[in-house]
Amino acid sequence: MALRVHNLRKRYLGPDGSVVPVIDIDEFVVHDAEQIALVGSSGSGKTTLLNLIAGILAPDEGKILFDRDSEGNPPIDIAQLSEPQRDIFRGGHLGYIFQTHHLLGGFTALENVLLGMSFTGRRHDPQWARHLLQQVGLAERLHYKPSRLSVGQQQRVACARALANRPRLVLADEPTGALDPVNAQQVLDLIRRLCQEVGASLILVSHDPNITRQLPRSVVLSELNRAAVVPAKPLTTGSAT
Repeated sequence: MALRVHNLRKRYLGPDGSVVPVIDIDEFVVHDAEQIALVGSSGSGKTTLLNLIAGILAPDEGKILFDRDSEGNPPIDIAQLSEPQRDIFRGGHLGYIFQTHHLLGGFTALENVLLGMSFTGRRHDPQWARHLLQQVGLAERLHYKPSRLSVGQQQRVACARALANRPRLVLADEPTGALDPVNAQQVLDLIRRLCQEVGASLILVSHDPNITRQLPRSVVLSELNRAAVVPAKPLTTGSAT
């Protein structure tokens, strides 16, 4: 088991002061090296769930148990960590790929990947960074800054950066949403291959069936999350019964 979410709850205050539930999940398990598609429409809580798993947000209730290694050490409950502890944990154990690349414009592709190694106290590994960029087809653009790369190439750098610390779990939030179909397929293939190379589990959120149907397991978030907003069914014409 790589991850177990148990009795997870997250609420926000609405504009009128009312309590709005966003996440209400009893159980969600991700196994070692498993690749999962989370199918989520607007309002289903997909980004909030990923941010809770990543430790960017703290839950109101529940456990987020993360198996750090395969050596028999007990899982760590991310929900019990302080914000600084969650930041350190995320840097060392998780990779996060966003819909937009969030690269630093003043740094080259190689430097952006190396910066992904900077938040855990580990030494930089230029050889591994170059290997990752080679794997995503950017061996000839190591020293290009983002402004000299296409949108698809920028997202490839973001994929390499997410794998910089050999994470055990990669979270991908609509990573192909801003790409055309050809680049979207290439980025999906890269994410899956890199996760397989390092043995990382993958949770990929998308509303695109062309993307989600390619992963071995698909989970409809509105069925998993009781707080999800389910879109209303369109009215049908005809006589009432």
